[in-house]
Amino acid sequence: MVFYNMAEKNQKIRIKDIAELAGVSEGTVDRVLHDRGDVSEKSKEAVSKVLKEMNYSPNLLARSLASKKKYRFVSLIPYYSPEEYWESVDKGFDDVLADYEHYNVTIEKYYFNQFEVRSFVEVKQQILETEFDGIILAPIFKNETLAFTQILKLKNIPFSFIDSMIPEADFLTYYGQHSFQSGYLTAKLLLELLPKKSQVIIIRTQRKGSVSNQTISRYQGFMKFIEDNHLQDVFELINVEFINNDESSNQLVLQQVFLNYNNISAAITFNSKVYRLALHLEALKKCNIRLIGYDLLNQNVHYLRQGIINCLIAQRPEKQAYFSVRDMCKQLIFKQEIKKINYVPIDVLFKENIDDYMDFVE
Repeated sequence: MVFYNMAEKNQKIRIKDIAELAGVSEGTVDRVLHDRGDVSEKSKEAVSKVLKEMNYSPNLLARSLASKKKYRFVSLIPYYSPEEYWESVDKGFDDVLADYEHYNVTIEKYYFNQFEVRSFVEVKQQILETEFDGIILAPIFKNETLAFTQILKLKNIPFSFIDSMIPEADFLTYYGQHSFQSGYLTAKLLLELLPKKSQVIIIRTQRKGSVSNQTISRYQGFMKFIEDNHLQDVFELINVEFINNDESSNQLVLQQVFLNYNNISAAITFNSKVYRLALHLEALKKCNIRLIGYDLLNQNVHYLRQGIINCLIAQRPEKQAYFSVRDMCKQLIFKQEIKKINYVPIDVLFKENIDDYMDFVE
């Protein structure tokens, strides 16, 4: 149990401290303090009790308003269609803005085509022509992102990574999975129960100009598991390339793969669109294939519940965006210490636990 000396100045008490004692999120504490948004009566009572015990006053807000400085942040992520992975990330930016806009914070959103490196380069140039105080971005394309961040460093503009990380870049924070470790885990989940001499399909998606930083890290982790367990001669890996948004061609490719190989037992893709593979396996009546993929897209969850996808790896995308902006505010506005690398949990989901996971509300 934590005890506070109420004779001490209450400005030493942080919103984080209140949240931990009340058993709620920092965002919930913030909403109670400023009477904004929907908060359950149970959470409101828990926060109010802690506030009363601490004799707390929200000095952070007063400090921010006194400065009168406006902070313009930029987000740079792939554009998306409804219900795709990046929509959840974008929602995280909306959520944090709702909680922090009274600190004079705004977020301007930019998007690029994650399958064309030229799109990233063009949008990057647009951003550099504007004035901003910090940026949160998804480093899909490693080399192009490094070129961008070198310019940001020269301009003394802080930047944070979400979804994947480039270790050699001098970033402010990273929120996301340990990509390499998640790839290692998927190999363990996929291969440990397979009969020897099984054939395994690895699906990738064509990209113009570069390869996804996230996909590379996951694939490297996958292959490291095979190396560590001396499985190079135990399983045969079949590499297959899909074309983004051309499912007729993709199904024909997959059909030909099954004609050429007669002992396929498993398949995996390292991006969020594993539902495409499930769709084609269902059409080809190959639902006995063990299938693993990433992220809680509605279509992915549908096939998980049907048993066509055996396992999904989730990574809490909305939290990545929320905490990245929150930490940038802590650093720039309140001069608080923050942690640089923040790995989100690698959530392993099956049809037996997906409903409880989806229905749980923090």
